[in-house]
Amino acid sequence: MTDTLRPVEAPLVEAPDSPQKLKRSIGVVGGTLLTLSCVTPASTLFVVVPDLFGSLGTATALTIAIGSLLCIAVAFCYSELGTLIPSAGGEYAMVSTMAGRLAGWLVFVLSLLVVMIVPPVIAMGTADYLAPIVHLDPAMTGAGVMLLATLAGLLDLRANAWITGIFLVLEVIAAGVVALLGFSHSHRGLGSLTSMQVAGSGGHTDTVTAMLVVSGLAIALFVTQGFSTAVYLSEELENPRRNVARTVLATLAISTVIILVPVAAITMGASDLQELTGGDISSMVTAWSNSAVGTFVSLCVALAIINAGIVMVIQNSRVLFASARDKAWPGPVNTVFSKLGRFGSPWVATLAVGVPGALLCFVNLDTLYGVTGVSVTAMYLLVAVAALLARRGSHKHTPAWRMPLWPAMPILLIVVLAYILTQQEASYLIWTGGITAVATLYWAFYLRPRRDTRWLVSLPEDTQVPEHPEHPQA
Repeated sequence: MTDTLRPVEAPLVEAPDSPQKLKRSIGVVGGTLLTLSCVTPASTLFVVVPDLFGSLGTATALTIAIGSLLCIAVAFCYSELGTLIPSAGGEYAMVSTMAGRLAGWLVFVLSLLVVMIVPPVIAMGTADYLAPIVHLDPAMTGAGVMLLATLAGLLDLRANAWITGIFLVLEVIAAGVVALLGFSHSHRGLGSLTSMQVAGSGGHTDTVTAMLVVSGLAIALFVTQGFSTAVYLSEELENPRRNVARTVLATLAISTVIILVPVAAITMGASDLQELTGGDISSMVTAWSNSAVGTFVSLCVALAIINAGIVMVIQNSRVLFASARDKAWPGPVNTVFSKLGRFGSPWVATLAVGVPGALLCFVNLDTLYGVTGVSVTAMYLLVAVAALLARRGSHKHTPAWRMPLWPAMPILLIVVLAYILTQQEASYLIWTGGITAVATLYWAFYLRPRRDTRWLVSLPEDTQVPEHPEHPQA
């Protein structure tokens, strides 16, 4: 277990026979568009938030606001680590370098669990928002969205930035329409946002306890989770030691506004507590306006889901590509997953995450939202541990963006996230713990005995040369 907290020796060496590095082709604007599209505010608003309304009622906006504040500390950790370790491996490259190979491997498994499950779950919601025009089977529609996203993921990343940017504009408009309609039809004042009420069985009003809010924070953290995509794209961002932090922080700020403002408007605009707890946002929009506006919003949400699918496939493929480059698998598997196509994208890795995602649309994944929340919280906790260790040895003097209030910020984050994990349902903890246990066995019996040839966390050659940012300190 000494590997857990011991930093990797010589982590920045390039693995033998490593494949061609990804090309730098996007700046802060393109990276922010892609990262915002992974947060996919509109689909989060219409697919994930209704579940929070069902359990938290009027406390939903407060819970998301608290989660967003916690995410500021998380974003600081990602920004500092992402500029120190700009790799397509994202969290696992950062944590492996700072906290040891085993910790990095577990973060990789947790991140892969999140990014493999979420796209098909969200994609299956497409049929519901296409219903005003055509009635489709949710599983078949979700599979089609995943395959479409896979094809788009094979293109050049710059082209995808423009595609997702256009879709992003439409979903921001949809969120804006919901906010405008909700505030203009308000049935209650701002005090309702902290009234802590939810509709119970039999028409009774129940009180939302503080423990329920803490339990809901795991999903609230997931609501804006996509801002970490900027780290996955760090190998393709120009001047990553400056632009990674800018992209992470800008994305978190924008996505929080796009999600939280409509949630507040819906809370104030719902005709009664029963309607709010029901969480049928499309019906509320239609009641506030007319069927045409409701159809427009629904179509924008459908496009947002497709948009999210494209970006998530891009993100997932980069993680799988990086793991093959870092020799996480048997030799033939590493060779296949590390292949780059004519557009510079890891085409085999893209197919490897997109096609299974289409198949997962035919599996009942409802309970995996809870597993995803636990996985995100555990992943953030390990990233915070890595951030706490980020100023030791040679890393202390490496030019990079540095978070304010270090080390208090990561220490506080570790304590809060650990407490949030203790408040989650046992079944979700057991599922996540079981997967983590299997991953640990793979580490113990395959990766660790081959430590000289497997799981060699590396950085692209051009990021190993120290840069000179204008303002390395926050």
